[in-house]
Amino acid sequence: MSETETIDHILRSCRTVAVVGLSPKPHRDSFEVAHYMQAQGWRIIPINPNATEILGEKAYPSLLEAARHERIELVNVFRNSADVPPVAADAIAIGAKALWLQLGIENAPAAAAAQASGLRVVQNKCLMVEHAACA
Repeated sequence: MSETETIDHILRSCRTVAVVGLSPKPHRDSFEVAHYMQAQGWRIIPINPNATEILGEKAYPSLLEAARHERIELVNVFRNSADVPPVAADAIAIGAKALWLQLGIENAPAAAAAQASGLRVVQNKCLMVEHAACA
């Protein structure tokens, strides 16, 4: 499946997204992207150990904790590339459908592990920009 087909599939089939590294600060990219996706009707699940609520949604300290309470389809990552492997492992463990690494974030081994486990993977792309381009 090409990257374009992968992106299209994710945008058509996912509606619940855990945002790892979601900041409660409105000027941060993670907040802007999550707010946009929420405005498009997507369910946002904030993953931030230092917050209790972001964008009106309960924040969870980890992806694994969130998955105990929520069904997560897409894991959207706003973390450094070096921090991706444990997030990818958690995305696999919770049975997410897809892993999305935001603009500037790439980790080939983590992406390969996720793909080998059946997840659709996008790296170095902005979810908001791709969604707006398809809308």
